[in-house]
Parts: sequence; C-alpha cells; structure tokens
Amino acid sequence: MADNGRTRIWLWVLIGGGAFCLFVFAVFTLVLLAMRGDHQAGLHAFGDKIGVVDLDGVILDPNQTVEDLRKFEDEDSIKAIIIHVNSPGGGVAASEEIYREVKRIHDKKSKPIVSSIQTVGASGAYYVSSATNKIYADSGSVVGSIGVIAEWVNYGELMRWAKLKPEVLKVGQFKDTGDPTRELTPAERQYMQGLIDNMYGQFVQAVADGRHAKVEDIKGIADGRVWTGEQALGMHLVDQIADFRTALLETAKSVGISGEPSVVRPERPHRSLIDLIFGDATPWLPTKEKLLDQQIGFYYLWK
Repeated sequence: MADNGRTRIWLWVLIGGGAFCLFVFAVFTLVLLAMRGDHQAGLHAFGDKIGVVDLDGVILDPNQTVEDLRKFEDEDSIKAIIIHVNSPGGGVAASEEIYREVKRIHDKKSKPIVSSIQTVGASGAYYVSSATNKIYADSGSVVGSIGVIAEWVNYGELMRWAKLKPEVLKVGQFKDTGDPTRELTPAERQYMQGLIDNMYGQFVQAVADGRHAKVEDIKGIADGRVWTGEQALGMHLVDQIADFRTALLETAKSVGISGEPSVVRPERPHRSLIDLIFGDATPWLPTKEKLLDQQIGFYYLWK
C-alpha cells in the first residue's frame, strides 16, 4: 500500500511539472508572436512612414544593417530613412560595406536617407553618415575622428620569461606580419603603414565626396581628432544642430508627411526564454567591444 501511495505522489508530481512546463512554453510562444505581430503591423499599416535604422555600438558585422536598409528601400510606404547613429565606428571593411549601401540609396535617389548623430558619430560611423543626404547632430555630440588605427599587444617578453618559444613555418616574407610574439621588422612596419595610408585615403575621399568638399580641405582636419556637434557644424562636417525628434519631423515634412509621422524600426531579435523569465541577460554576455580586444585588424574607430 505504501508503494502505491508513493507511486501516485510521483505521478502527480510528473503531471504537475509537465503542465507547468507547457504553461511556460505557451506564454513564451504568445510573447514571441505578439512581438513579431507588432513589428509586422507597424511595417504594413496604412499610411506613409519613416524607417529608422539604429547604428549602435562598435561596427563589426555590417550584414544586419545593410539588410535593414534594403528592406526599407524596397518598402513603398517608407518614404525616407533615418540612420540613428550612436557609434564610435569599427572595422574598416564593415564600415565601408554600410557606407556603400547608404551611398547607393543616396545616388539612386530612390528615397531620402539622412543621419541623426546622438551621443557619438565618430570614425566608421561618421564614414557612414557622410554618404547621407543630410547629417543632424546634437550640439554636444562627438563627431569626426577621421583616421585609421591598427593595434595589438606584443607579448614576446612574457613568452621568453615563461621559456616558451613560438615556431612559425611560412612561405612569403610578410606572411606572419603582426606576429604578437616579436617586434615588427622595418620592412613590415613600412608595409603595414602603406596599408593604413591607403585606407586613410579612401576615408578622406569618401568624406570629401559626401560633404562636397575638396580632398585637401578634409585632409586638413582628418588627423583623428573629434569635435562637438557645434564645432563640426562650423567645419561643415554636419548640416544642422538638432535632436533626433527634430530630425524626424523635418525629414517627414520634406517628403510630404504632415503631423506626427509613423516610425518603423527593423524587427529586433527575439528575446530568449531566459530573458523573459529572469530579465535582460545581455550585461552578462560578451559585448562587441570585448570581442574587439581579441581581434587584430584595421579599424575606423574612436577609442
């Protein structure tokens, strides 16, 4: 009899646990559907809208931003695109890919595309902004930092202290250029500087093209420095001192939208079940900035 009682207890525990798991799964599914539904309703609702793409944080992967820009360009109800910038820049190639997509939309004249710099719009983020029709910035925004940087840690002394000796097999004099276990040779340093100089020239040319300025004029201020939005206005690096809402209202008015414009942002990644139960888990996850410290590369980045 005692065994039967224990069996029934465990049976009810299993049934209750299963029901609780099903309940949690159902709630999770409904939340995801609601989040997805809200986005779709916003994009396909009636009326003209303004699409907003957030360029936020260090630029390492351009794919999502490029995809968002193309979606908004192809959507007829989106009459203009605003890039909301809060970024110190990032990888050279990643910044350039977004820049090319923005420039393509600008040159095609399919719809106006402007940038609104919030806290920071520096280096690669400014590179992207320079291709837009108009650049708005707050008076206290950080703008500029036209330059290129490549850096890594040389831990050769530590290796020697630990009596560790790296072995490298290579074909090609410059194949292991940047090896963090040794100093650069004079030839390698010249080679690396040549790469950086070429990337710098591309950056300067892009800004000159976008700002309708002479290359020589841009070179005169392209020394890696940043300026406030107010200073940048006097240097013709931005077009108007304004916050995001002003940029939104003026952009809407320029495309014939009266009153309060409808704003559409790209669908955000769905939160995980852990996020829904315990809150936002992103502070505990590796950030792009932390990952950047582990990468050797060339960057349009303000640090």
